[in-house]
Formats: sequence, C-alpha cells, structure tokens
Amino acid sequence: MSTPASKKTATRAPVTKPASAPRTRAASAKAVVTKPASTRPAATKPRAAKPRTTKPAMAKPAAPEPEAAVLSAEDVAKAFALSRKSTSIELKLTIPATGHRATIKRLKLDPVEAQPRQAFFFDTPNLDLFKAGVVVRARRIQGGRGDTVIKLRPVEPDHVDPDLRRTAGFKIELDMMPGGFVCSASFKGACTNKEILDVSAGDTPLSELFSKAQRAFYEAHAPAGLSLDSLVTMGPVFLLKGKHLPKDFERGITVEMWLYPDGSRILEVSTKCLPEEAFQVIAEFKAYLARCGIALSGVQEPKTRNALEFFAAHPD
Repeated sequence: MSTPASKKTATRAPVTKPASAPRTRAASAKAVVTKPASTRPAATKPRAAKPRTTKPAMAKPAAPEPEAAVLSAEDVAKAFALSRKSTSIELKLTIPATGHRATIKRLKLDPVEAQPRQAFFFDTPNLDLFKAGVVVRARRIQGGRGDTVIKLRPVEPDHVDPDLRRTAGFKIELDMMPGGFVCSASFKGACTNKEILDVSAGDTPLSELFSKAQRAFYEAHAPAGLSLDSLVTMGPVFLLKGKHLPKDFERGITVEMWLYPDGSRILEVSTKCLPEEAFQVIAEFKAYLARCGIALSGVQEPKTRNALEFFAAHPD
C-alpha cells in the first residue's frame, strides 16, 4: 500500500519545479519591459507642448472691439437744442484700427487723391491750455497756404457775443459722433506754410501767426497770465485728407487719416450739414455707412486730444 503512495509523491515534485521557473522569468521580463515604458512620457512632452503655443494667438482675433456709449434721451434732446444755436453740424465717426483698410476700400476712396497736411499744436508742457478748454493750432496745407485756429471746446452758444458771431472766420459748430457730442467755437485765420515753419523753429513769435481779433479772442478765454508767446510747439502730426462724393449719398464726405509719430493712426469719416437738416442727414449718413458695412459701435478717438497727450508724454 505504501508503494503507490510514494510514487504519487515522487511525481508531484517534478511538476512544481518547472512551474516556479516561468514565474521568475515573467517577473524579470516585466521589469525589462517597464523600463523603456517609463521614458515614453518624456518623448511625448515636446509634442504635447505645441498646441499650447497656438491657443493665445487663436484667441486674440476673437476679442470683441470696445463699444461706444449710447446717448440717453436727455442727451439727445440737449444735442438738438445746441444744434439750433450752431452755425453748422459735423457728423463724425472714427474707425477702429482693424477696420481701416476695409473702410477705405468700401468707401471707394482713392488714397492717391488725398491731400497731405501737417498739424501743429501749441500749449504748455502740462497741457494747461487744453485743460481750460482752449486749443491753439496751425496747419500747413499742400500748395503753400496754411491756416490757424483758436478754438473753445466745449462752449455754450448763448454765452457767445452776438457781434463776434457775425465776424468773418468765426463759427459755432456742433460735432456729433456715436455716443457723444460737443459744441465748439472756433476763430480761423490764414497764413503761409513758411510762417508756420518759422514759428515752429523759434524764429518768429507765435502771436504773429494770428490776427488782432484772434489774439483778443484768445486773451479773453485763456487762463490768466498764459500768453500766446509762452506756449511751446507740439507736433507736427502728419495727416491725409480726402474728399469723396458717393453715388448713393447726396452730399460729400471727408476722410482723414492722422498718422502719429509712434506709428498709431486714427481714421475719421465725416460729413457736414446745416442745423435744420440734422434729423434727415443723420438718418441718411447712418444708412450710407450701413450699406458700406461700417459699424457705428466702435469707441470714438478724439484726434486733437490724442495728439496733445502724445506730445506731452514725448516732449523730444
């Protein structure tokens, strides 16, 4: 009886030995396989980083343009009250930089026909004159002629001397743009391009550019003790001005491109009308711009303020 039992025991031993050997080989094989696997994430890291670099660039064009403020009913009523007391009305729209090229193309404006100009401003280094609502400017125009202006902005038409309103070169104008309006009084004069250059070079006093009536207008509204000859030259700003008579709009439009020394620019589209035409022309101008695909929602950029603030920050 013991013989069969011993045989069974002898046969079990050879079975267990080979079973343990494969397990050892499998374990060592697993260790060998996992080593290279640990290096795979390092190899894929550079490839995973590529999409991350493109995300910010793709997101920039999607950023919406800032929108202009909307006039309240009270502001609209005030604007039209001012328009009835003004000499003329100018409807203005500045175009965001991203739309400059498309706007010129849609308006069918020929840039070659634009007239080059230079605008010189005069103020204190701290813009004390501008802060008081007074602007002094001289402008060189292609062909040798130039002009000057002393402007008050804002102004209440009822406070302007009636005799002054009848003076040649003087006018009260209401500027209207999306989200805002301002009434100004301006006194224009004539000069030559050379006279402006002489003043900007310091060879001629600034006061000599202006007429006696213009100087009196300045002295009546400038801060006390701030004479014309104490102002410094700011500029010039180079600009291109073009006029266009569209086929589907029954009045002329003016397009100005102001080019600032830092490379920035402002594109403005405008048209003028008489106070009694305001309602009709505003509606027609908006319809014309809509047909051209030009939006009225962009934030408006004042040309004069931008120029003065730039030169005050960069006096050299």
